[in-house]
Amino acid sequence: MWTLAFFKDGRAAKWSENLFRQEANTGIFPIQSWAHFKQQFWTQFFLVNAEADAVNALEGFSYYQGHRTVDDYLDTFLTLVPDAGYTDPQTLVVKFCQGLKTSIQSQIATMPFGQPADTDLEAWYAAARRINQVRLTNEAFQSTLQSTTMVPTRSALPRSAPLLTFRLPPSTLPPIPPRPAPPIPSGGIPMDIDTVRKARSLPL
Repeated sequence: MWTLAFFKDGRAAKWSENLFRQEANTGIFPIQSWAHFKQQFWTQFFLVNAEADAVNALEGFSYYQGHRTVDDYLDTFLTLVPDAGYTDPQTLVVKFCQGLKTSIQSQIATMPFGQPADTDLEAWYAAARRINQVRLTNEAFQSTLQSTTMVPTRSALPRSAPLLTFRLPPSTLPPIPPRPAPPIPSGGIPMDIDTVRKARSLPL
């Protein structure tokens, strides 16, 4: 029962929950000895056709990396390889490259220097981890760079955020009176006689 307390994920968690459910229903724990536990554990998790299942997985698409990290993909691949019984280095490299994310596989295959050989599986593992680490570091740097250069705009503010307005205090000085119009002379408004004469002297 102490060992089953560590079964907290996947099929192991479901098996553990089922055993404790049987105990709750019957009042008796279904496993009574360590030997019985080992026998049940072997039956549940060591399949009779483990080799055939591993071969089918490597010949299909279920083991592909997809959205998983390189480390998670490697864990799956390294588990399937011994079960499948594949030993040819070139075949293993081909299977590893097929399941690897296309962007990472292309970067390794087009490396100008230090490209791993087609039969060096460990070198492919190391190259995939290295490129994945560089990519994650670059993404973190780009995220930091964008957050430091971002300028807030009105559209980025929440709808409830009011715009700040500033009002000047009323002036304490007396208002300035309007300028009076210039006085009109008593003799009327003088006319520009020269302008009139010039207009008369122009030819028609």
